[in-house]
Amino acid sequence: MKKILRNAIRCNLCGDEIESTSRHQYVQCRCGACAVDGGLEYLRRCFKEKGCYTELSVEEEI
Repeated sequence: MKKILRNAIRCNLCGDEIESTSRHQYVQCRCGACAVDGGLEYLRRCFKEKGCYTELSVEEEI
């Protein structure tokens, strides 16, 4: 089982680093190409095209 310590990505198109810090907090980059959701409860990614973001999340085994 894993515990989420950080839920974040970097948009490869506009360079925004976006992070969701609470459950159901949907955060979109400024160009609208990708988004994160879930805070420290779950990892959800939304994107317009595959490969448009770089994963920055941190998890640990518990």
